[in-house]
Amino acid sequence: MTSPYLLAAAAAPEAGGGMVQEIAKTFGWAPQLFLSQVVVFLIVAFALKRFAFKPVMAMLEQRRQTIEQGLKHAEQMKQELAQAQARAQEVIGQAGAQATKIIEEARAAAAKVQEAETQKAIAAAADLIAKAKEANALELARMKAELRAEIGRLVVDTTAKVSGKILTLEDRQRLAGDAVRDLAA
Repeated sequence: MTSPYLLAAAAAPEAGGGMVQEIAKTFGWAPQLFLSQVVVFLIVAFALKRFAFKPVMAMLEQRRQTIEQGLKHAEQMKQELAQAQARAQEVIGQAGAQATKIIEEARAAAAKVQEAETQKAIAAAADLIAKAKEANALELARMKAELRAEIGRLVVDTTAKVSGKILTLEDRQRLAGDAVRDLAA
C-alpha cells in the first residue's frame, strides 16, 4: 500500500519535502487518484483471485488428481499384466508337461498295441504253419497211399506179365499187400 513516509513527505511544507512535491508534480501524482487506483487494484485482484485464480487452481488440482489416478491405474495395470503373463507362462508350462505326458502315454499305448499285434501275427503265422504242416502231412499220407496202390497195381501187372498167367483177385490183393509191406519196411 502507500508508504506513510511518502504521504508525509508530500504533505510536509516546503522546508524539507519540496523535492518530493516537485517529483510528484513532475510525474503527475495525485493522492486522490493514487488511492482510487489502489482501491480499484485491490478490487480487481480480489475478483481475479475469487473468479479466475481459484477456478484455475481447482481445475489444475483436479487434473493433477486425474493424472495421479491415471498413473496409479497404469501401475496397477502393469502389475496385473505381469501377473497375467506369469499365469500364462505357468499355464503354458503345465500344458507342455501334460502334452509330454500324453505323448509318452500314447507311445506306451502304441508299443503295447504293437506288441499285441505282433503276438497276434506270430500266433496267426504259427497257426498257419501248423495248418500247412498238417495239410502237408495229409497230402504226403495221401500221396503215399496213392503210390502204394500204384506200386501194388504195377507189381501185380508185372507179375502177371512175367508169369504169363491171369491172376485172380485174391492173388492180386496178396501180391499188392506184400509189395506195400516191403516198401513200408
